[in-house]
Amino acid sequence: MNTNFIVNDYVLIWNLLFGASISETIYKLKQKIWDTYKNEYNAIFKDKDEILKDYKNYIPNDDTVYNIVMENKDYEKLKKQAEQYRIEIMQIWDKNKKETDYLIKNILRKKLPNYNILVVNKELNIIDHANENNMIIGKEIDKKEPLRILLDMNIEIAKKHTKRYKEDFEKFKKAIIELAVLNEYATRITGRSCYQSGSPELMPMKRWLYPYWLMYLGVPKEEFTNYMMRDKIVFDIDKYAYEKELKKMDIEEFIEFCIRNQRYIIREAKEKKDKIEIL
Repeated sequence: MNTNFIVNDYVLIWNLLFGASISETIYKLKQKIWDTYKNEYNAIFKDKDEILKDYKNYIPNDDTVYNIVMENKDYEKLKKQAEQYRIEIMQIWDKNKKETDYLIKNILRKKLPNYNILVVNKELNIIDHANENNMIIGKEIDKKEPLRILLDMNIEIAKKHTKRYKEDFEKFKKAIIELAVLNEYATRITGRSCYQSGSPELMPMKRWLYPYWLMYLGVPKEEFTNYMMRDKIVFDIDKYAYEKELKKMDIEEFIEFCIRNQRYIIREAKEKKDKIEIL
């Protein structure tokens, strides 16, 4: 998967107009346009999908509102800020490209399209995965945890490229994607276990799935103890049959395996609850 990080005028302006007002200046500009060109403002709401289909060659049916924003003295400043933000995100992505490639090829095991990361102002606080290969990103980079934005982006990519399940089964998908991105991928990037990270409500399910997750990763049974000590999750190795076929699956096939076998996996884990625990 190759990625392009882009600041595009129409994507940026659309999100400034229909996203949160990121400054008093933008709020007043939006209000002024609304007061004077209400019909035109309403009409461009539907432009988003068309812009994202072919942002390079997009030409609006009516460019009145777009031109007003482009000609505003503050827009150039906002675009420069978006360009600087683009560089910051691109540097984080490029620095960790090797591990991201590993995530895709060896953990998700999915062939993904090339991606356009369409960068807007970080104050808009959005990650919008609009279609198969375009993602809009505009979120603060945490100074203490700059890799957080990388995890957020890859979680969205993983979600987008695994099919939706019935509501009762979506929890399996969410738990397994967390295991893939927030836990294993983050562990590889940081060099320390991140298996205690994630949504608290998913932690019990992730502990139940953990023995099978190690099998999915292709960890030999004789190395389970090392992984358990690394991740501070303990289970009785001898009570679990090693499912060799799991390491041949992709992430979607593994989700479906867990859904098919959910009664067995959860019942087994609950029966051994004294053996599956966090240290």
